[in-house]
Amino acid sequence: MTREPSEHDTACPVDVRSYGESGPSIVVVHGGPGAPGYVAPVCRRLSGAFRIIEPLQRCSGAGPLTVQRHVEDLHAAVETYCRGAPPALVGQSWGAMLVLAFAAAYPGLASRLVLVSCGTFDPRSRSRLERTVRERMTPALAEHLRGTSRRIRDADVRLCVTGRMLEPLYSCELLPHPDETVLYDARGQREAWGDMMRLQRSGVYPAAFTRVSEPVLMLHGDLDPHPGVMIRDSLLAAMPQLEYLELARCGHYPWLERYARDEFFAALTAWLHETGG
Repeated sequence: MTREPSEHDTACPVDVRSYGESGPSIVVVHGGPGAPGYVAPVCRRLSGAFRIIEPLQRCSGAGPLTVQRHVEDLHAAVETYCRGAPPALVGQSWGAMLVLAFAAAYPGLASRLVLVSCGTFDPRSRSRLERTVRERMTPALAEHLRGTSRRIRDADVRLCVTGRMLEPLYSCELLPHPDETVLYDARGQREAWGDMMRLQRSGVYPAAFTRVSEPVLMLHGDLDPHPGVMIRDSLLAAMPQLEYLELARCGHYPWLERYARDEFFAALTAWLHETGG
């Protein structure tokens, strides 16, 4: 991993990490929101064939975080670090939703989009997600989560601990892995996700995605509690060019899944090469 030269810093309002020295530019956008850094393993793996840009999304501060604020930050990162040919954007979870919002706001600034474990855009999909998590929840884990909420006063620490406790519900079989999240921002997560829900309720999304004309690939685990087929169907009316590939024995973090990791990277790399010509 390398850090871009300091002269870029004044042009881009968020921290950016880069990987790889050559190849087409790929911008990898993490999920959360409020959990920058955890897609670093994806960036490292792709850096053998691509030049990878990893923006670390803005944390909460003086004003509330909105989807538009994150879109503008991503725009600044693309304009600053990807001069020349438009880059591909690969987003995971909330990051997949953010790259769609970016592509709708700035047509032509991305060459293609990959949506990994994309989040939900309609109430039916969210209800299915919530029901699946409830069904997978054991009484012991539920009690442990309630205890964590009582014991841990710091919201950021609580977000970190809760996320790690919920990992098994979102996964098939994860390989051992460190938590590479740089920091946890509970307020930022609440503000940005709340704004996304507002935009969905008002009908902005997914309707705005009719402006997305680039090739789009959706990669989704068959055991991800986010219902991949339902999410795909909610997006197809706006983006008929959407391709869907479901990964077997795979949850929400395919690069960490024992049975799906190799297929995930092979499919992602092949599609990026095929559509990049």
